[in-house]
Amino acid sequence: MPFLTPDVPPVDPAEFLTRPRQERIHVLATFWSEYGFGTPKMVHTIYILKLVLLSMTGGVAIATLTSDVGGMFDVGSWWDQPVIYQKIVLWTLFLELFGIGGTWGPLAAHFKPMTGGIAYWARPGTIRLPPWPRQVPLTGGDSRTVFDVLLYLTTLGSFMYAIVLGSSTAIDGLGGIEMVDPLSMAISAGLLTLCGLRDKTLFLAARGEQYVPILIISALAGSVLTYTDFVVAAKVIIVIVWLGASVSKLTALFELVVPPMVSNAPFVPRLLKRAHYRSIPDDLKPSRLAWVMAHVLGTLAEFFVPLVLLFSTNWVITLLAVGSMVLFHLFITQTFPLAVPLEWNIVFAYLAIFLFAGHFAGDGYGVGDFSEGWMLPALVALLVVFPILGNLRPDLVSFLPSMRQYSGNWASATWAFRPGAEAKLNQLDNPARNQIDQLVDGMGYDPDVAEMTMQMTLAWRSMHAQGRGLFSVLQHYLGEEYETYSLREAEFCCNAIIGWNFGDGHLHDDQLIEAIQRRIGFEPGEFVVVWVESQPLHKKTQAYFVMDAALGIVERGTWLVEDCVNAQPWLPDGPVPVEVTYRHPQHHPLSATPRSHA
Repeated sequence: MPFLTPDVPPVDPAEFLTRPRQERIHVLATFWSEYGFGTPKMVHTIYILKLVLLSMTGGVAIATLTSDVGGMFDVGSWWDQPVIYQKIVLWTLFLELFGIGGTWGPLAAHFKPMTGGIAYWARPGTIRLPPWPRQVPLTGGDSRTVFDVLLYLTTLGSFMYAIVLGSSTAIDGLGGIEMVDPLSMAISAGLLTLCGLRDKTLFLAARGEQYVPILIISALAGSVLTYTDFVVAAKVIIVIVWLGASVSKLTALFELVVPPMVSNAPFVPRLLKRAHYRSIPDDLKPSRLAWVMAHVLGTLAEFFVPLVLLFSTNWVITLLAVGSMVLFHLFITQTFPLAVPLEWNIVFAYLAIFLFAGHFAGDGYGVGDFSEGWMLPALVALLVVFPILGNLRPDLVSFLPSMRQYSGNWASATWAFRPGAEAKLNQLDNPARNQIDQLVDGMGYDPDVAEMTMQMTLAWRSMHAQGRGLFSVLQHYLGEEYETYSLREAEFCCNAIIGWNFGDGHLHDDQLIEAIQRRIGFEPGEFVVVWVESQPLHKKTQAYFVMDAALGIVERGTWLVEDCVNAQPWLPDGPVPVEVTYRHPQHHPLSATPRSHA
């Protein structure tokens, strides 16, 4: 593929858009299986440069220049120093919360401008989404205030202060080991938590569910925790993240994640991409190779290798396990997942090296080396609360604190606009227009090419089980109008409205739709959303709702995950069966008829 030229489906865009929708999904899903998004390698190069220069080189430079550990090129003097570990985490927090870490740029549908984040969160009047507006005082409302902006900027500043001015070798109880001042870490953790209570988007964007525990144990170092306690606690934190992700992949949904993810990897040969499917173009279900990649090199490896790291006192075995987890994260990085969490994966690769090679369990940093017996059970209990709750009651916990990253078990949605209604989103006071207009007005795309580009994201969703359910419900609900509405992948629309999304449907559920409706006032039928919750670990179904922005939720129901897993992306056998549990008696289309599981 030429460096500057994208791969595109071999069709005439204008003619292509006249075909039936499910035929278009078939064509685009088949194209995705071999080319992914078809993005020119120039775009991937931009991401690589951002990762290498800003995240990695910038992080090491600022961490070493502000610490007494030698120069940045003297790797042997700093790679195993706790102050570098802490400052790399703080630098990553800064990049993520600024908006130039994950979910940045065109691969996340930020076409023009390419940065969301700070452009939204430092702007009064944009939409914010408090997690518990009725339960937590002073967090109600959905409009960002000057206070929110100042809190956000102060939080960013606290990360930089802790990096630049916060480290010392004189912290009581640490025996002269240089670390970031515990008070600075406590302030950063507190401010980020306050940001999250005002707007859950900010906490999730910073990956607070994984980094805040590190800030907390850093704040307790020297007082409650000895240095050994701190290191072992940090090991337990990262192992819980890995184990949580592994357990979440035990559903049939994960097997469908690997093929489209590998297909989007720009440097993987087409032959290997094709090998992840049974028979392109007729059968796009995962092949045997995809099953092995998902459940052997994925689920099993991510479960057992971290346990080896936590308990091994054999140096060779430990090094092999460290190398395995580094390769694991490098593999994910080179696939360029659509949320593009490149920084997070590289940081976790470094954390594995620092914690388990730099602080070998056989040298007194094992899981049994806590100074107090209560510390290990207390820490584990605190860390597993949200993963357990989120996997049993996904409606209560975002998939990120539930540790379901990459699992394929996500809350998802498809937005449907009556012709002309999508343009109303541009009435929102945002720094970016909706994606179709970003492509046409900002990037100079022909309107038909822009539309086909946006429909590529629908094909990607159809390659996951949720997409098959969402499109099935839409076909039932819209009837003949299914072919006339403009359908959009909600994850990408969400990026243009609140500045960030990481595949988390809880950021574009009824809370966001209500906030949009209060500002725009869609007419009935103009803006319809089908939204589905993640699959609870102990159930075989997923629960969905249909919402008309003007009327509220008009239908609820469930579908069997197995039916969606077994269907082809383009639903050649028709919509998957669903069981309707609620239907608004007045506001649901009159043509709708009861449906149930086969």
